Amino acid sequence: MKKDLYNKILQKVAFNTQAIATDTTTNGEIIDLKGFDSATFVIQSGSLTDGTYTPLIHEGNESDLSDAAAVADADLIGTEAGAAFASTDDNKAKKLGYVGGKRYIRLSLVSASTSTGGTLSAVAVLSDADIRPTDAE
Repeated sequence: MKKDLYNKILQKVAFNTQAIATDTTTNGEIIDLKGFDSATFVIQSGSLTDGTYTPLIHEGNESDLSDAAAVADADLIGTEAGAAFASTDDNKAKKLGYVGGKRYIRLSLVSASTSTGGTLSAVAVLSDADIRPTDAE
């Protein structure tokens, strides 16, 4: 029996590939979950020379996330600490799931102890679509 994931998910760029070389919070893209009940962020590292990079997910019902609040642990699958990257995590992928009830979410990366930093990116994989097949986008 063939299984089909392709028509059940929609991918969106959540965090454009970028180098982070300071201690800061770097915001990703706001993701609209309209028509989907869950999302998984797949975060990928490139070369990391120092520092730590911890994901932080905010949620809200306003399209600009002016009502943003940190996602409660009960609305995450996995933990933000478990999806964090250390300087020894070159070229790895980690994931963090969201099952909350808000329409908009955003992944940010909080970097600490960085001087030369590293390169990271992320994709949001939206799933549990109300209508299938999903757009190919």
